[in-house]
Amino acid sequence: MNHWIILPILMPALVAPLIALTARHDIVLARIFSVGATVLLLGLALMLTGVASAGEAQVYLLGNWVAPFGIVLVLDRLSALMLTLTAVLGLAVLLYAINGWDKRGPHFHSLFQFQLMGINGAFLTGDLFNLFVFFEVLLIASYGLMVHGGGAARIKAGVQYVIVNLLGSTLFLVAVGLIYSVTGTLNMADLAQRVALVASADQGLLHAGALLLLLVFGIKAALVPMQFWLPGTYALAPAPVAALFAIMTKVGAYSIIRVFTLIFGGEGVAALATPWLLPAALVTLVLGMLGVLAARALGQLVSFAVIASMGTLLAAVALFTPASVSAALYYLVHSTLVAGALFLIVDLVGERRPGHGDSLTVAPVFAHGGVIAALFFLGAIAMAGMPPLSGFIGKLLILDGVRGHAAANWIWGAILGTSLLGLLGFARAGSTLFWKSVSVDGAFAAPEGPAPMLPFVTAGLLLAASVLITIFAGVLSGYLDDTAAQLFDTQRYIDAVLGQARVGVR
Repeated sequence: MNHWIILPILMPALVAPLIALTARHDIVLARIFSVGATVLLLGLALMLTGVASAGEAQVYLLGNWVAPFGIVLVLDRLSALMLTLTAVLGLAVLLYAINGWDKRGPHFHSLFQFQLMGINGAFLTGDLFNLFVFFEVLLIASYGLMVHGGGAARIKAGVQYVIVNLLGSTLFLVAVGLIYSVTGTLNMADLAQRVALVASADQGLLHAGALLLLLVFGIKAALVPMQFWLPGTYALAPAPVAALFAIMTKVGAYSIIRVFTLIFGGEGVAALATPWLLPAALVTLVLGMLGVLAARALGQLVSFAVIASMGTLLAAVALFTPASVSAALYYLVHSTLVAGALFLIVDLVGERRPGHGDSLTVAPVFAHGGVIAALFFLGAIAMAGMPPLSGFIGKLLILDGVRGHAAANWIWGAILGTSLLGLLGFARAGSTLFWKSVSVDGAFAAPEGPAPMLPFVTAGLLLAASVLITIFAGVLSGYLDDTAAQLFDTQRYIDAVLGQARVGVR
């Protein structure tokens, strides 16, 4: 077994309580532990991506119990990609937070590490019940991060966030119970074999469990009709927390891809789920972009853009073909990086406009407006899908990946039409904040002391990552084509996990 596989979960799980016990009153020491651990996590994720690139799924058996009787972690191309994306975003967000945001509560760094632990566990687990467990870990940590720094509006949004996710957790348990009752297992590889053998009398329970899972993952992904929780939550969350939450909706998308290609692939249950997923994704896309057009604050605008990006992503996923899933994965990487950068830019704007914050109102010019305007311009054209940045490449890949499908015209029309709405919404926000402000007399006082460079650098690095995946789109697309091919070659995954039981553990 490759023992490196468990480290993306184990390392933050050990660092989080270490910070809570030894460094909660020493912010410098907490920062050293947290940043150091996250840098190591990024290096580890890159190494595991290299391992996964060989093409074979790697299995880690906890306690050396063979599958399906023990807990398994599985590393393949998709999980390695998600680990790397999480580490890149997490490091950038953490570097932004140590500029002062982490001082607004005593447990920021501990909660941050627990959040990384839960996200990484969700990407690595090979078991449905442990997917639920890691969902709960990342959600509990996110509850604390959501209300970090306090405030009545933030706590109110946090309560809504908790209620919606508690509903999702309850439905998740019901779905897991239904599936276990008719299959006798929750190991994903074992389920992939057993769902085809379920008796016809039990098919209704199996279908109900599968559709409940789709609903649960749709809640996590902010899919219509359960998208309403996201704008208030993300817009009111602390800026670095909102930026980290850009990966949270992707956990829902990842779960849909993993479960409905591996466990419920082919005909049958997948055919039952797909007709629900595609219309919901297209409606999510339209509503998200209408929200971008109607937003009254920059944070609200970016939150609705995240909803729209999930609609675009899941519209491609809903076809469940290698070409469409490969395109969706490229768009997933792009939208995570750009959304994270935009949430940081929202904070850069808001803290320089006292009394106005990030509201889309004309106000006097503010310090560093030119630099922030340039960052916003790059993020806006990337998120709206305009050339030449990664958003344009991602949408182009999706449009190409859905060609020939019966629903291609609907997908093309929705993506192209809403791209215009997104462009108008971002243009309205940019002109209000950066152009019309020149006509207002006076100026906001610049912050005292020299301007800290780290917040600008971290937002710029996330946008630079978007530029890099544009420049190296061919290389990344090749990796993602292989990733999609591996996803749909389910027998190799099953053999990698259950083969241990047949040949014995070495």
